[in-house]
Amino acid sequence: MGASRRRTVALLGGSFNPPHVGHLLIAQYVHATVDVDAVWLMPSANHPLGKPLTPYAERRAMCEALTTETSGWLQVTDVEAELGGGGRTVDTLEHLTRTHPETDWVLVVGSDIVAELPLWKDVERIRELSRMLVFHRAGYPEPGAVGPPIVEVSSTRIREDLRAGKDVSDRVPRNVLQVIAQSGLYRDPA
Repeated sequence: MGASRRRTVALLGGSFNPPHVGHLLIAQYVHATVDVDAVWLMPSANHPLGKPLTPYAERRAMCEALTTETSGWLQVTDVEAELGGGGRTVDTLEHLTRTHPETDWVLVVGSDIVAELPLWKDVERIRELSRMLVFHRAGYPEPGAVGPPIVEVSSTRIREDLRAGKDVSDRVPRNVLQVIAQSGLYRDPA
């Protein structure tokens, strides 16, 4: 028997508060154009900068709903919640490398994040543990970014619009909207 083929997984992390079509488009682009076996949505357990988030279980359920738009290659990982939610990418990658030694990692980050990378813990180690793929987000040109500019879709704006009773079906997949409606998320508390 020959050596088994290593698996490659792309990690797309974020608050996913809520997940939207921008997240889905990025995941689909990466799956279609990069040699990866799967794309894992990696909801953060806590926001690294301390911003309040919808509870993890609801954000995870919305991410799971987003995966129904695919045929199994898009999955959700609970790794950040399992690690206690420190939100440090390097710690997550260290853990994944230990627990999945047969897997190569591609870390997908938006071009809007590149300016923040110097603030991340141990960026050089992150680059050793994964291939960093910078995705082109509209309004954030970055040399070496891949993909067509994805239109700026803001989870913050979506939450505001939902609280105001506005239609967001052009920005949030219907399966995610069903979870939002069933859970009563993002409603005006008044």
